Amino acid sequence: MTFSVVARCAETGMFGVAVASSSPAVAARCAYARAGVGAVASQNVTDPTLGSLALDLLERGVDSAETVATLRRTRNHMAYRQLLVVDASGCSAIHSGENALGIWSEAAAENVACGGNLLAKADVPARMVDAFSASEGALGDRLVTTLRAALEAGGEAGPVHSAGLKLVRDVPWPVADLRVDWSDDDPVAELSALWLRYAPQLNDYVTRALDPSAAPSYGVAGDE
Repeated sequence: MTFSVVARCAETGMFGVAVASSSPAVAARCAYARAGVGAVASQNVTDPTLGSLALDLLERGVDSAETVATLRRTRNHMAYRQLLVVDASGCSAIHSGENALGIWSEAAAENVACGGNLLAKADVPARMVDAFSASEGALGDRLVTTLRAALEAGGEAGPVHSAGLKLVRDVPWPVADLRVDWSDDDPVAELSALWLRYAPQLNDYVTRALDPSAAPSYGVAGDE
């Protein structure tokens, strides 16, 4: 009931996750990223602890393949889980348990890993990887493009109701954490519109946190 992408920008070192699902508030449970460390998606009968555990391993210098192998070996119920990881070197690794739901599949390339379950077609993750690899520009733009490609390839077998986007950069908090927690229309399109509104202000929010005296106008009523 989920498809997702985890990725690293080779130019900036940013990490990001984008995810969509028929379930509500999917990004609250499935999207994990840590600045300078990596990005992780934990999905399919989701165990949210896997995201933080994977990032902790990556931060200790364990690469993506060994991170996945360690969690597969040490955590319970991994037959029900999907786990996607990309590390600081751009290497990616995926675990898809044999009890993943419905049609499930995975695909990966340098700096990107994609996976899904209860898919309409098995080639959805491969189409997502192709879309990410062919895209250019800001990482947020590329991740939204990848979600759109998933929908164009068939997406889930049923309707999608939630979507989210998380980005980390050179500060210890997410520089973007955008979510459409429920929509009866098109949450991926709504997330795309939200990103287009937020992206021009992203750097300003970072500046306001680091040095308010250098921040631009807030652009709201009463701000002079």
